[in-house]
Amino acid sequence: MDNQKNTRRTTGIVVSDSMDKSATVAVQRRLKHPLYNKYIYKTTKIMIHDEENASKLGDKVTIRESKPISKNKAWILDQILETKRAE
Repeated sequence: MDNQKNTRRTTGIVVSDSMDKSATVAVQRRLKHPLYNKYIYKTTKIMIHDEENASKLGDKVTIRESKPISKNKAWILDQILETKRAE
């Protein structure tokens, strides 16, 4: 359990859930431009492992880093914070 405490965690929005036991999460971070001192938003798309296919398109999720699961997956779904369902 000590290893779980030191793992990186981040929050993002699910942008693709069409794969089996996988999803793609867009993680947005804010950084300051070195010359103009304005804030810029950078987006990184991360493939995650979702064992129960619980996350759906548009959900806000927390993910955590793990050992590599496949060539492109080294993050696991931790919890679903908000669900966005079609009305």
